[in-house]
Amino acid sequence: MRILAIETSTEHCSVALYRAGEVLSHGELAGQRHSEILLGMIERLLAEAGCDTSQLDGIAFGAGPGSFTGVRIAASVAQGMALGLDVPVMPVCTLEALAQASGRDRVACALDARLDEVYFAAYERKGDSWLAVIEPCLSAIGELPMLPGVGWAGVGSGFAILENELAHHLQLVDTRPEQFPEAGAVAVLGARVLAGGGAVDAASAQPLYLRDKVAMTTVERQARGYK
Repeated sequence: MRILAIETSTEHCSVALYRAGEVLSHGELAGQRHSEILLGMIERLLAEAGCDTSQLDGIAFGAGPGSFTGVRIAASVAQGMALGLDVPVMPVCTLEALAQASGRDRVACALDARLDEVYFAAYERKGDSWLAVIEPCLSAIGELPMLPGVGWAGVGSGFAILENELAHHLQLVDTRPEQFPEAGAVAVLGARVLAGGGAVDAASAQPLYLRDKVAMTTVERQARGYK
């Protein structure tokens, strides 16, 4: 099985190839240059692996939540390539990709969603899969429920905002705010989706945005304590 994975939901840009259980990946801090460097990065990765696009069995991408533009870039490239190659697509939640890369069994995953909110989910490892204890959501930090039990680690940029308010709210001491979604984890999760029969056709592969606005109303700002 050969799976190409694309992840551009944050300021980092990465691609990966899953092949026979092994993962080869390339990535860099891209800022706003994802659309400029992504295709070249894919070409270099496949050349290094000695893999032609005709040998791909599917394409996975970080479906979000995350940067609206970044997620849209990954989805568009994945859809375009999949249509041309006639292969299925595996959209992978970026929060689950954070959990996959964490090396932990109970993971609270959070990405900075701006406006003092986070994209959040909590996962518990069950064998080779993940159980969503808290489903992916967009939330103000103070409105998130407490996590059940103990042994939770926090990962993602959501733990770096507002003076680490999220870690204090969830009562977590083990946090890694520097961790970001990686294509290598997307590739592994995408391979599982394909093996389990959950892949979709290119036209049906949609991003997971969660946010439908980019600014708060006056009432919402007042409720948050802003002037």
